Amino acid sequence: MITAKLTSKGQITIPKKVREKLGISPGEEILFSESGDTFAIRKVMKESPFDNWVGYLKIKKGTTSDKIVNDLRGK
Repeated sequence: MITAKLTSKGQITIPKKVREKLGISPGEEILFSESGDTFAIRKVMKESPFDNWVGYLKIKKGTTSDKIVNDLRGK
């Protein structure tokens, strides 16, 4: 269990281990979600890492999956 103290201004410092685990850096947003009497935090994802790949296979229509995999692997 990791703890942090609340300042008089209602602020906390997120412990380094938690920041590293969440992959957050200064200036990034975090999201608080509530479930009963428990809150969870997570990094706000502005863009999905998969967004760059949407529609990628449309240009490969008619190509076998083996050929696509070999092309991606540089063979």
